[in-house]
Amino acid sequence: MKVEPTISYRDVEKTSAIESLIQEKITKLEQVCDYISSCRIAVETAHKRPSHGSPYRVRIDMTVPPSHELVAESNPAEQNQYVELDTVIRDAFSRAERQLRELARKQRESERTTSHDVPEDDRAFVIRIFRDQGYGFLKTLSDEEIYFHSNSVLHNDFERLEVGTAVRFVAAPQGQEQPHASTVQIIDKPGHRAGEQSHPVIEPPLGWQE
Repeated sequence: MKVEPTISYRDVEKTSAIESLIQEKITKLEQVCDYISSCRIAVETAHKRPSHGSPYRVRIDMTVPPSHELVAESNPAEQNQYVELDTVIRDAFSRAERQLRELARKQRESERTTSHDVPEDDRAFVIRIFRDQGYGFLKTLSDEEIYFHSNSVLHNDFERLEVGTAVRFVAAPQGQEQPHASTVQIIDKPGHRAGEQSHPVIEPPLGWQE
Protein backbone atom coordinates (compact mmCIF):
# COMPACT_ATOMS: atom_id res chain seq x y z
CA MET A 1 0.00 0.00 0.00
CA LYS A 2 1.04 3.61 -0.54
CA VAL A 3 0.38 4.39 3.14
CA GLU A 4 0.73 2.01 6.09
CA PRO A 5 -2.74 0.78 7.16
CA THR A 6 -4.06 2.23 10.42
CA ILE A 7 -5.90 0.04 12.92
CA SER A 8 -7.89 1.45 15.83
CA TYR A 9 -9.52 -0.37 18.75
CA ARG A 10 -12.33 0.96 20.92
CA ASP A 11 -13.49 -0.97 23.98
CA VAL A 12 -11.90 -4.09 22.52
CA GLU A 13 -8.96 -6.00 23.93
CA LYS A 14 -6.13 -5.95 21.38
CA THR A 15 -4.61 -9.42 21.41
CA SER A 16 -1.76 -10.86 19.36
CA ALA A 17 -4.20 -13.31 17.76
CA ILE A 18 -6.49 -10.51 16.58
CA GLU A 19 -3.57 -8.42 15.32
CA SER A 20 -2.18 -11.41 13.44
CA LEU A 21 -5.57 -12.13 11.84
CA ILE A 22 -5.96 -8.52 10.69
CA GLN A 23 -2.45 -8.43 9.21
CA GLU A 24 -3.15 -11.68 7.37
CA LYS A 25 -6.33 -10.21 5.90
CA ILE A 26 -4.59 -6.96 4.92
CA THR A 27 -2.00 -8.99 3.01
CA LYS A 28 -4.79 -10.76 1.13
CA LEU A 29 -6.38 -7.42 0.18
CA GLU A 30 -3.02 -6.28 -1.24
CA GLN A 31 -2.87 -9.46 -3.33
CA VAL A 32 -6.26 -8.62 -4.81
CA CYS A 33 -5.34 -4.97 -5.45
CA ASP A 34 -1.69 -3.93 -5.09
CA TYR A 35 -2.30 -0.21 -5.53
CA ILE A 36 -4.56 0.60 -2.57
CA SER A 37 -3.44 4.05 -1.46
CA SER A 38 -4.85 4.00 2.09
CA CYS A 39 -6.66 1.66 4.46
CA ARG A 40 -8.23 2.41 7.85
CA ILE A 41 -9.61 -0.36 10.04
CA ALA A 42 -11.79 0.29 13.09
CA VAL A 43 -12.53 -2.52 15.56
CA GLU A 44 -14.97 -1.59 18.29
CA THR A 45 -17.57 -2.70 20.75
CA ALA A 46 -20.70 -1.09 19.40
CA HIS A 47 -23.22 -2.63 21.79
CA LYS A 48 -22.29 -3.08 25.44
CA ARG A 49 -25.06 -5.50 26.38
CA PRO A 50 -26.72 -6.88 23.24
CA SER A 51 -29.69 -9.13 23.88
CA HIS A 52 -28.51 -11.28 21.01
CA GLY A 53 -26.09 -11.16 18.09
CA SER A 54 -22.63 -9.65 18.53
CA PRO A 55 -21.43 -6.58 20.42
CA TYR A 56 -18.66 -6.00 17.85
CA ARG A 57 -18.43 -3.87 14.75
CA VAL A 58 -15.57 -3.79 12.22
CA ARG A 59 -15.33 -1.10 9.55
CA ILE A 60 -12.76 -0.91 6.73
CA ASP A 61 -12.28 2.30 4.74
CA MET A 62 -10.10 2.09 1.64
CA THR A 63 -8.96 4.55 -1.00
CA VAL A 64 -8.09 3.22 -4.45
CA PRO A 65 -6.69 5.46 -7.22
CA PRO A 66 -7.74 7.51 -8.96
CA SER A 67 -10.52 8.53 -6.55
CA HIS A 68 -12.46 5.50 -5.31
CA GLU A 69 -13.60 5.36 -1.68
CA LEU A 70 -14.67 1.88 -0.56
CA VAL A 71 -16.31 1.06 2.78
CA ALA A 72 -16.90 -2.45 4.14
CA GLU A 73 -18.58 -3.01 7.49
CA SER A 74 -19.66 -5.99 9.56
CA ASN A 75 -22.04 -5.38 12.45
CA PRO A 76 -24.00 -8.57 13.15
CA ALA A 77 -25.94 -7.18 16.11
CA GLU A 78 -29.26 -8.45 14.81
CA GLN A 79 -28.28 -12.07 14.39
CA ASN A 80 -29.86 -14.63 16.68
CA GLN A 81 -26.59 -16.17 17.80
CA TYR A 82 -23.56 -14.61 19.43
CA VAL A 83 -20.78 -13.92 16.92
CA GLU A 84 -17.12 -13.93 18.00
CA LEU A 85 -14.87 -10.98 17.14
CA ASP A 86 -12.65 -12.99 14.80
CA THR A 87 -15.72 -13.99 12.77
CA VAL A 88 -16.83 -10.35 12.52
CA ILE A 89 -13.33 -9.40 11.31
CA ARG A 90 -13.32 -12.14 8.68
CA ASP A 91 -16.75 -11.07 7.45
CA ALA A 92 -15.71 -7.41 7.13
CA PHE A 93 -12.59 -8.31 5.16
CA SER A 94 -14.58 -10.67 2.91
CA ARG A 95 -16.88 -7.76 2.06
CA ALA A 96 -13.87 -5.53 1.39
CA GLU A 97 -12.27 -8.17 -0.84
CA ARG A 98 -15.44 -8.53 -2.94
CA GLN A 99 -15.58 -4.77 -3.45
CA LEU A 100 -11.91 -4.66 -4.50
CA ARG A 101 -12.32 -7.52 -6.95
CA GLU A 102 -15.34 -5.83 -8.54
CA LEU A 103 -13.52 -2.49 -8.80
CA ALA A 104 -10.42 -4.14 -10.28
CA ARG A 105 -12.60 -5.94 -12.83
CA LYS A 106 -14.27 -2.68 -13.90
CA GLN A 107 -10.91 -0.93 -14.18
CA ARG A 108 -9.51 -3.72 -16.36
CA GLU A 109 -12.56 -3.53 -18.62
CA SER A 110 -12.17 0.24 -18.85
CA GLU A 111 -8.49 -0.10 -19.80
CA ARG A 112 -9.31 -2.66 -22.50
CA THR A 113 -12.02 -0.40 -23.92
CA THR A 114 -9.66 2.56 -23.82
CA SER A 115 -6.96 0.66 -25.70
CA HIS A 116 -9.30 0.14 -28.67
CA ASP A 117 -10.22 3.83 -28.79
CA VAL A 118 -6.72 5.27 -28.65
CA PRO A 119 -5.44 6.61 -32.00
CA GLU A 120 -2.14 5.04 -33.00
CA ASP A 121 -0.44 8.44 -32.82
CA ASP A 122 -1.16 8.47 -29.07
CA ARG A 123 0.29 5.02 -28.38
CA ALA A 124 3.78 4.17 -27.26
CA PHE A 125 5.89 1.64 -25.36
CA VAL A 126 8.11 2.06 -22.35
CA ILE A 127 11.70 1.52 -23.49
CA ARG A 128 13.63 2.72 -20.43
CA ILE A 129 12.59 3.35 -16.85
CA PHE A 130 14.56 4.77 -13.94
CA ARG A 131 12.48 4.04 -10.85
CA ASP A 132 14.82 5.61 -8.29
CA GLN A 133 14.91 8.88 -10.25
CA GLY A 134 11.20 8.79 -11.06
CA TYR A 135 11.26 9.06 -14.85
CA GLY A 136 11.50 7.07 -18.05
CA PHE A 137 11.27 7.12 -21.84
CA LEU A 138 8.65 6.01 -24.34
CA LYS A 139 9.01 5.10 -27.99
CA THR A 140 6.10 5.94 -30.27
CA LEU A 141 4.96 3.89 -33.24
CA SER A 142 6.66 6.51 -35.41
CA ASP A 143 9.95 5.73 -33.61
CA GLU A 144 10.13 8.97 -31.61
CA GLU A 145 11.48 8.94 -28.05
CA ILE A 146 9.37 10.73 -25.45
CA TYR A 147 10.45 11.58 -21.89
CA PHE A 148 7.95 11.20 -19.03
CA HIS A 149 8.02 11.83 -15.28
CA SER A 150 6.41 9.62 -12.63
CA ASN A 151 3.97 12.45 -11.78
CA SER A 152 2.59 12.21 -15.33
CA VAL A 153 1.52 8.56 -14.94
CA LEU A 154 -2.20 8.25 -14.17
CA HIS A 155 -3.63 6.26 -11.25
CA ASN A 156 -0.25 6.30 -9.43
CA ASP A 157 0.79 3.49 -11.79
CA PHE A 158 4.47 4.43 -12.16
CA GLU A 159 5.56 1.38 -10.12
CA ARG A 160 3.52 -0.89 -12.41
CA LEU A 161 5.39 0.19 -15.54
CA GLU A 162 7.91 -2.17 -17.07
CA VAL A 163 10.01 -2.08 -20.22
CA GLY A 164 7.56 -3.04 -22.97
CA THR A 165 4.40 -1.80 -21.27
CA ALA A 166 2.02 -0.25 -23.82
CA VAL A 167 0.64 3.16 -22.92
CA ARG A 168 -1.32 6.05 -24.32
CA PHE A 169 0.16 9.47 -23.79
CA VAL A 170 -0.58 13.13 -24.25
CA ALA A 171 2.35 15.13 -25.56
CA ALA A 172 3.20 18.36 -23.77
CA PRO A 173 2.97 21.59 -25.77
CA GLN A 174 5.82 22.23 -28.17
CA GLY A 175 8.68 24.49 -27.17
CA GLN A 176 10.40 22.15 -24.73
CA GLU A 177 14.05 21.16 -25.22
CA GLN A 178 13.03 17.51 -25.23
CA PRO A 179 9.69 16.01 -26.26
CA HIS A 180 7.87 14.83 -23.14
CA ALA A 181 4.50 13.47 -22.12
CA SER A 182 2.21 15.41 -19.83
CA THR A 183 0.00 12.34 -19.27
CA VAL A 184 0.76 8.61 -19.46
CA GLN A 185 -1.81 5.84 -19.04
CA ILE A 186 -1.25 2.08 -19.14
CA ILE A 187 -3.32 0.38 -21.82
CA ASP A 188 -1.63 -3.00 -22.28
CA LYS A 189 1.44 -5.14 -22.54
CA PRO A 190 3.22 -5.13 -25.93
CA GLY A 191 1.17 -6.83 -28.63
CA HIS A 192 -1.51 -8.32 -26.37
CA ARG A 193 -4.70 -7.32 -24.65
CA ALA A 194 -4.34 -7.66 -20.88
CA GLY A 195 -5.38 -11.14 -19.77
CA GLU A 196 -6.11 -12.31 -23.34
CA GLN A 197 -2.83 -13.24 -24.95
CA SER A 198 -4.44 -14.63 -28.09
CA HIS A 199 -5.87 -11.27 -29.18
CA PRO A 200 -3.29 -8.80 -30.48
CA VAL A 201 -3.95 -5.12 -29.91
CA ILE A 202 -0.92 -3.30 -31.26
CA GLU A 203 2.46 -4.45 -32.41
CA PRO A 204 5.57 -2.75 -31.00
CA PRO A 205 7.57 -0.69 -33.48
CA LEU A 206 10.78 -2.11 -34.82
CA GLY A 207 13.58 -1.64 -32.39
CA TRP A 208 11.34 -0.71 -29.44
CA GLN A 209 13.65 -2.62 -27.07
CA GLU A 210 16.71 -0.69 -28.10
